[in-house]
Amino acid sequence: MKLSDFDYQLPKEMIAQHPVEPRDSSRLMVLDEKSIEHMKFSDLPGLLRQGDLLIMNNSRVIPARIYGTKDTGGKIEVLLVRRLEDKYYECLVRGKIKPGSDIQFRSAVTSTVKDMVNCTVNNTANDTAEDTVKGTVKGTVIERIDTHTGYRYNIRFQCNGAFEFHLQNIGAMPVPPYIKEQLDDNERYQTIYSRHEGSIAAPTAGLHFTSGMLSRLEEMGVRLVFITLHVGVGTFMPVRCEEVEEHIMESEYYIIDQAAADAINGTILREGRIIVIGTTSVRSLESASWADGRILQSEGWSNSFIYPPYKFKTPIAGLITNFHLPKSTLLMLVSAYAGKDTIMNAYMEAIDTGYRFYSFGDAMFLLSNNEDKHV
Repeated sequence: MKLSDFDYQLPKEMIAQHPVEPRDSSRLMVLDEKSIEHMKFSDLPGLLRQGDLLIMNNSRVIPARIYGTKDTGGKIEVLLVRRLEDKYYECLVRGKIKPGSDIQFRSAVTSTVKDMVNCTVNNTANDTAEDTVKGTVKGTVIERIDTHTGYRYNIRFQCNGAFEFHLQNIGAMPVPPYIKEQLDDNERYQTIYSRHEGSIAAPTAGLHFTSGMLSRLEEMGVRLVFITLHVGVGTFMPVRCEEVEEHIMESEYYIIDQAAADAINGTILREGRIIVIGTTSVRSLESASWADGRILQSEGWSNSFIYPPYKFKTPIAGLITNFHLPKSTLLMLVSAYAGKDTIMNAYMEAIDTGYRFYSFGDAMFLLSNNEDKHV
């Protein structure tokens, strides 16, 4: 397929710059193979029924964007991509850097640094300065790697104690570059059910859920199952090949435990509906091991690239997802599920009717009864 087949024009003012309050007040486009309905996300319980199984990605976003000063005095921006080992990360870097360079990362909030090293209210000014130094993290560029998507840098960090603890102080939430407004509350870029840290972008389809809605769904007899995929650059790396098939997906780590596998298999056995929340959850399920129509407990690296035509291993009765960027692998995945023409027509209607797009935008609920899409 051609990359241009997945292109569309979106007015900039339709890119959501902030999340709505409450979370479930976002709009919901309900789409099947015959019709489109316009609802609120808060209407979702009315579209579900007892025995449905919702599969959600419980990965938690880390403050993966850090800003530092090079040993030459220049400013640098670093995005942590992948943890290689303790205090050693593969990174994307904005700014000129070379192997052997040192970078200093320091919090601008002295009081938080004091808290990190357990200072008391009786500390002197000298104590504060000393503690700020203790809170400083140093990074040394070990090597530059040429990947098919550009250069990456492996950086070794030096700090007192766990690097991840310091990261909570020196790091910023890695919201996408198309979001220009300041994020006032970092928790608004987390799902309310996020548990396992490791993502550098949020699984945004889950941002619409509230604790009240989850409780209501469970009271209805809808079962909630959590799996994990730590979102990395594979999810948001742009496709640069005009021939879609030539694109190489970068791997992201997923975990499907035994309890999740049992719940999925039980639903399949009794012919219940499986509703998947987000494209990252779909990729986890499709990357897992399957045998005789059942999923197996598994974990590992997912590099599934899903685009039309595609035979799904998972019998997905419904997919809840946001509106995605043009030419993105996410748009290709939902097109593989619901049909390219169906999705592109729905996007045009969403633009015409004023939906909000991308990470903090509105949602779609795609329903399918087409068994031909599954293996």
